[in-house]
Amino acid sequence: MMGLKTLLLLSLLGVLEVRLAASSHGHSMPGSPYNISKIDSSLQKVVLAAAYSFNNQSNDAYLFKPSAIHRAQRQIVKGVRYIVDLEISRTVCRKRDNNNNNNLSNCDFQPEGHLHQTFKCHLEVWVIPWNKKSTIQVFVCKP
Repeated sequence: MMGLKTLLLLSLLGVLEVRLAASSHGHSMPGSPYNISKIDSSLQKVVLAAAYSFNNQSNDAYLFKPSAIHRAQRQIVKGVRYIVDLEISRTVCRKRDNNNNNNLSNCDFQPEGHLHQTFKCHLEVWVIPWNKKSTIQVFVCKP
């Protein structure tokens, strides 16, 4: 009976030690995803690149750009993996106007009405900075 209590106590202390270590670093465990600021500059670059990818694949006459980030996580795994839940919305800029294709910041969102459209998206991007390589692993959008 004494052995079982000791085992339970050691087990409980192990869990407590892991949780304390995790909270002291701000991450749950090494290598696991952790929340990051929605205004993180690296995250903003990833989200903008995803919007350009969306625009290149879309048949819509208008450009879309990110309108909200609901959740953003980073994971360090042989590079940096970003996991993002976001919204992208239609802008007033037409694709055929080439001067807007390079700078979405000049494009306002469509006002409420029949042209207003927003997609909810889930994005996973793997960035390997030392190779200057970025790969969109998952990019799924739903109206």
